Amino acid sequence: MDDVDPSPLRRFVIAKRSITSIFDQLLDFVKDGSAFVDEAWRSEDLAQVVVEEQSLELQSCFTKLSTIREVLLRRHMKVAFFGRTSNGKSTVINAMLRDRVLPSGIGHTTNCFLSVEGTDGDEAFLTTEASADRSSVSTVNQLAHALHMDPTLDSGSLVKVFWPKSRCALLRDDLVLMDSPGTDVTLELDTWIDKFCLDADVFVLVGNAESTLMNTEKLFFHKVSERISKPNIFILHNRWDASVTEPEYIEEVRKQHLDRCITFLAEELKVVGLDEAEGRIFFVSAKEVLSSRMQQAQGMPETGGALAEGFHERLREFQRFERTFEVQKDKK
Repeated sequence: MDDVDPSPLRRFVIAKRSITSIFDQLLDFVKDGSAFVDEAWRSEDLAQVVVEEQSLELQSCFTKLSTIREVLLRRHMKVAFFGRTSNGKSTVINAMLRDRVLPSGIGHTTNCFLSVEGTDGDEAFLTTEASADRSSVSTVNQLAHALHMDPTLDSGSLVKVFWPKSRCALLRDDLVLMDSPGTDVTLELDTWIDKFCLDADVFVLVGNAESTLMNTEKLFFHKVSERISKPNIFILHNRWDASVTEPEYIEEVRKQHLDRCITFLAEELKVVGLDEAEGRIFFVSAKEVLSSRMQQAQGMPETGGALAEGFHERLREFQRFERTFEVQKDKK
């Protein structure tokens, strides 16, 4: 991590620390000044030099600076993933982590919110809102998989997964990845946004390339944009490997998806310009990427499994997504 040209995520962390240091100095200065002015206006000798309003103004300034510092102390860059049930949100996160960390599979598999962040230790563990006790990460399926229907968890609950940084380079830069239940299984969108999204740095909408962008997905991000000024949004059309079965329609379907998403981002949400929107849209197969990366980790060829034609192009598209959201956050 000491490279001459650090990654965008590393530059984000370094910049955050520098800004926090500056605010610490400002707070010390204002605190000392506030104490001096407060003492001065109460003193009979200096009563004509300083008035109470000046003391109150400095106290207000100190309070505002303290609030800003609280925000800056959040070291993490938070990336929140949303989309309909079974679109592959968990698989996308697993592909980025290069391991099967979160439960994924056929059906409604994420029953609550799941965050993944790095830990300096060698053992993976998790905690819940109900208990700070550390549990084996192998219990994620029992806690979060809808097939087990744990009564202590609902769609508004949060399970925090701590994954060893030594096993995932992406988590070494203070990154938090937030998985979510499907946007089509709850009416509590406003509660979700207020509880989990207001401090997100990046949003990723995971769509299904075999269908079009749905109104339930669009509604969620309309609500997000009402609360957050120009949220940083990316759109992944997952399961794009399915397109190889109909090669004569690939370009036509891709253009259809692209046009609809460009309109959504640039004209409906107005979060980016028309010239930028296409760079926020990606056509990927997270399942293929995860399979490839796990094979590589085991010393096998990346194409050792049953990967569809055009895999390398989809892999490059996934890698481009990973690079782009890092660079965009660095520019923010």
